[in-house]
Amino acid sequence: MPENSKMSVPKYVLDAYAVFSFLLRNPGGEQIRGLLRQARYGGCTLYISRINLGEVAYWIEREEGEARMRVVLARLLRLPVIPQDATWPRILAAAHVKACYPISYADAFAVALAQEMEAMVVTGDPEFERVEHLVKVLWLPRKG
Repeated sequence: MPENSKMSVPKYVLDAYAVFSFLLRNPGGEQIRGLLRQARYGGCTLYISRINLGEVAYWIEREEGEARMRVVLARLLRLPVIPQDATWPRILAAAHVKACYPISYADAFAVALAQEMEAMVVTGDPEFERVEHLVKVLWLPRKG
């Protein structure tokens, strides 16, 4: 693939809301499945912060136990989504977002990653309305 055509592939950052929409078949889950299909065939690139994966992990363990959490995480890690570490520059970028805007610390990592990757955040979480001027957001429907 020529270098310039690779640059035109859309990039997205999934937050925990997007992952739960997929896992729980909530509104927006079909959109996530569509993005996963696109990513599998090179039509887009999907990222997730490991901090947001941790958010998914703690919720599943709290609700369904550690064994179920490990099964679900193993399944998620096989999807065409590229996990990104919390590097020191990302930590500082997320801390800056959190210091300036009333969003959760985990959501600040999604914002920082999207800024760095020049990607769009995929979410239905209303907290992201507060940072729409910082990153583009692909809005998922909210659970009724």
